Amino acid sequence: MSKINTISAINSFSGLGKQLQEPDSQLMAIINDEQYHNAWFTPESVLRAVTAIGKMLNEADLQTWLSKYNLDNSKPGKKVGLILAGNIPLVGFHDVLCVLATGNHALIKASSQDARLIKQVLQRLVDIDDSFADQFSFVERLVDFDAIIATGSNNSSRYFDYYFGKVPNIIRKNRNSIALLTGTETTEELFNLGHDIFDYYGLGCRNVSKLLVPEGYIFNFFFESIEDHKAIIHHHKYNNNYDYNKSIYLVNSDKHLDNGFLMVKEDERMASPLSVVYFSYYTDLPAAQQLLTEQSENIQCIVTTALINVPNQVVGFGHSQQPALWDYADGIDTMHFLANL
Repeated sequence: MSKINTISAINSFSGLGKQLQEPDSQLMAIINDEQYHNAWFTPESVLRAVTAIGKMLNEADLQTWLSKYNLDNSKPGKKVGLILAGNIPLVGFHDVLCVLATGNHALIKASSQDARLIKQVLQRLVDIDDSFADQFSFVERLVDFDAIIATGSNNSSRYFDYYFGKVPNIIRKNRNSIALLTGTETTEELFNLGHDIFDYYGLGCRNVSKLLVPEGYIFNFFFESIEDHKAIIHHHKYNNNYDYNKSIYLVNSDKHLDNGFLMVKEDERMASPLSVVYFSYYTDLPAAQQLLTEQSENIQCIVTTALINVPNQVVGFGHSQQPALWDYADGIDTMHFLANL
């Protein structure tokens, strides 16, 4: 990898962060325009993603993050192919950031669902520090690469393994996030859990799709606490999913609870359909912890305030979609991988 001037990189990345936290009129125009390219990318969702990255790129966190790695290596930078997902806005930015921060070159295969924002954000970084201009390229087809980071589904991961298995790689599969409730949560905590469920319409791997609840749990208070998220039902694609899943449950006489914009259904599976959250009962916290440990390969993060010891990242209510720089997807340290190519 090329030698990195850490101080300069922190200044550049934090400068970008400041721009993203307070978007100017040009960036706001792009944020507002995304809905015409991807109906899920509403102005509210895109602005949430842009400002979340802006907050992530703060000087103190960048200093803490980069200080953990040996970035003074002067070996030539490697070409790292990046296959980015497009399920939520700018979801692939962190991978690009890691490649740039380690002095490697990013060959970016952007998702057709999210190709415009990432280009705009990286152009702003180049405007701040033009030394980054030679560190990334957008490509339609990946060739001549030294390593690969690919994000996709369980199905696409098999293709990725076949095509890219002979080079150093990180290949990510489907994961979902889960919330562990104890029954003692406050209205505010459960409202914030609503953000973990509904932000980006539940399309992200960090969105909560499953609840673990104590035996005998009554969902009335949960539904009352998330009521202020009800406007989500007015999004036509979300509403279509809600109507479809509701009709299936009614036709099949599947037992479920419904508050008019979210259905809750007992199911052992981790991944629920949009507009539905699955739940399972547990007998005590050790039993819940055991289940979470057994499912660790399928879990992205766990939302709870309970004191548990599990392999996955644990976050507080409302924070699943606000990862820090060091909150790596699938728990794989991307920076360590890139710094040691």
